[in-house]
Amino acid sequence: MYRKYLTFLLSSALTSLFFCNCTSIKSTDADIDYAREISNTIMHKWPDSLSRLDGKSAGWSYDIGLYLEAISNVYARTGEQRYYDYIVKQMDRFILPNDSIRYYTQDSYNIDYVRNGKILLYLYEKTTDKKYQDAAKYVRQQLYTHPRTSEGGFWHKKVYPHQMWLDGLYMGQPFYAHYSKIFGETENFTDIARQFTLMEKHARDERTGLLHHAWDERREQKWADKQTGKSPHFWGRAMGWYGVALVDVLDYFPQDHADRKTLLDILNRYVEAVSKVQNLENGLWYQVLDKGEEKQNYPEASASSMFVYTMMKAVRLGYISAKYGAIAEKGYNGMIKEFIVKGDDGYYHLNGTVMVSGLGGTPYRDGSFAYYMSEPVIQDDPKGMGAFILAANEAQLRKDKNVAFSE
Repeated sequence: MYRKYLTFLLSSALTSLFFCNCTSIKSTDADIDYAREISNTIMHKWPDSLSRLDGKSAGWSYDIGLYLEAISNVYARTGEQRYYDYIVKQMDRFILPNDSIRYYTQDSYNIDYVRNGKILLYLYEKTTDKKYQDAAKYVRQQLYTHPRTSEGGFWHKKVYPHQMWLDGLYMGQPFYAHYSKIFGETENFTDIARQFTLMEKHARDERTGLLHHAWDERREQKWADKQTGKSPHFWGRAMGWYGVALVDVLDYFPQDHADRKTLLDILNRYVEAVSKVQNLENGLWYQVLDKGEEKQNYPEASASSMFVYTMMKAVRLGYISAKYGAIAEKGYNGMIKEFIVKGDDGYYHLNGTVMVSGLGGTPYRDGSFAYYMSEPVIQDDPKGMGAFILAANEAQLRKDKNVAFSE
């Protein structure tokens, strides 16, 4: 994430942009479609685009791509036109007449900027409108020259050289896979699988099966272990990004491709590791996954949402054992109890999302446990809301079909 954007989010968190001016009430109504409700809150808060306090757009932020994709899933399930219209309105404001994209610079080589291209592909498939195709091609161009590690892994950003972060798999690979399927670039799928295998190879902890937040090939960063290059801790949302990327990439991965099984094997190792660090009392997952016993640590909404989504979707599609459905259900019920509130503004809100956690940069983030505990936790963070909608929509799909999670 870029620091200017975080600065405005932090200031926004102190205003009505992120907090309802009301007394919130815990909601326990089992009949509520929470995916719709949180989508409605987003559309109410940001009717044109994710906004800064000065009324201008926050820019080509991946937050937008996350929650728009989540809302597209709600539209697919409900058929309510207003959700689709909102997606179109939000994306159209970024497309410039010369086929480039407002607020997006390719040569910054920020993998986060690729994320929103997936919404362009979604709209192209819905409309066949050339403007979406051309804008998606503009995003695709970045990946042709994006810097890589010596083994072919995409750098997280040009300003973070020789580093792969778990976050980056979600930011780049679902778009890369979707684009490759639409436009017949089948040779790319080996490269896409390589990103996941490299991340697992260099970031996985053999004892727990969890993946460290990031890996520095050169071992140059202060946060990097001098022997392995790994960052010190297992950040919840980073693991969440990786899982969501896996199940979403598989939507486009050819059935007969040799690396499809590789990805499925990674996914199965992943859910096994994640399930072992779930809080068995409330069903949630912590900001730092393996430090639940630490007093400062806390259950975190975006990570919990991503794990629930990954497991529910993977169970639905037959990628993993059905036993993970019950684990996901417990997590989902825990999220409703712990994080969802209804304000007297009439809208539902999501508590408990850490606004950001990163490595390096200025001021320098050292990846210590104390650092991860220092970042602010806010209400209605767009990343948390988008992730929650993904999870809640999967839960609603099961509910609509009257399928028990334990099956």
